Amino acid sequence: MVSLLLLATALIVWPQLRPIRRLRPQCNREIVVPPYIWVAAAATVTYLVAGIGGLVAGVVLGATGRRIFKQHKRNTALRRATEALSSGLGGVIDELRAGAHPAQAAEGAAEDTPAPAKEVLRAAAATSRLGGDVERTLRELRQPLLGKAVDQLAKAWHVSAKHGVALAEVLDATRRDLDQRAAFARQVHARMAGPRASAAVLAVLPVVGVLLGEFSGAKPFHVLTSTVAGQFLLALGALFVAAGVWWTQRITEVEP
Repeated sequence: MVSLLLLATALIVWPQLRPIRRLRPQCNREIVVPPYIWVAAAATVTYLVAGIGGLVAGVVLGATGRRIFKQHKRNTALRRATEALSSGLGGVIDELRAGAHPAQAAEGAAEDTPAPAKEVLRAAAATSRLGGDVERTLRELRQPLLGKAVDQLAKAWHVSAKHGVALAEVLDATRRDLDQRAAFARQVHARMAGPRASAAVLAVLPVVGVLLGEFSGAKPFHVLTSTVAGQFLLALGALFVAAGVWWTQRITEVEP
């Protein structure tokens, strides 16, 4: 009786997807499943198949993989943003040497510069056009990807304003430094491809060992999922694998 009551309640409150599909564009009328539904489903299946030890191992490995992926994505975006800012500074320098006003030079270079470097150049151009403090504007910009580069750019603008050095010269020095840092980061990233591949192979070896043991009849999967010692070893092994992969990523990734 209680089960039938719960089933009837679930059917009553079940969300109607027809209005949602109708309001979407014709090409996007598929049902979108929230990410947490997939996470909950994966956690449930892992728990049913491998027990609490497998669930802990899955959470540890999933969290570590997600963190490594986000860090790699951030470093890639940082390298591209640094290269874009360096290219934009090159345009500013060319305009300044041609006799343009700093505001006009920065605004013109910003048109051909992708974000987030475009925001930096536009902020400098707007402040310079109004006669404000460009150094202070850049320091207060709060750019998450280009924090170090923007701070270096603010220092260059300060040197030009305080000591009378030609702005094109100090910006050129800043651009060369950004180019060298980006080139060094690309070189290190390329040279660390071998160690990263070796670390990935070592991380997969325990899984290969379990599969070989299963095919040979030793039944390691049964031990890992059905005994207390196996559950503990499964979680501990996942912790060791995650720590090794995370540490390898830390020592092979370089920010520009």
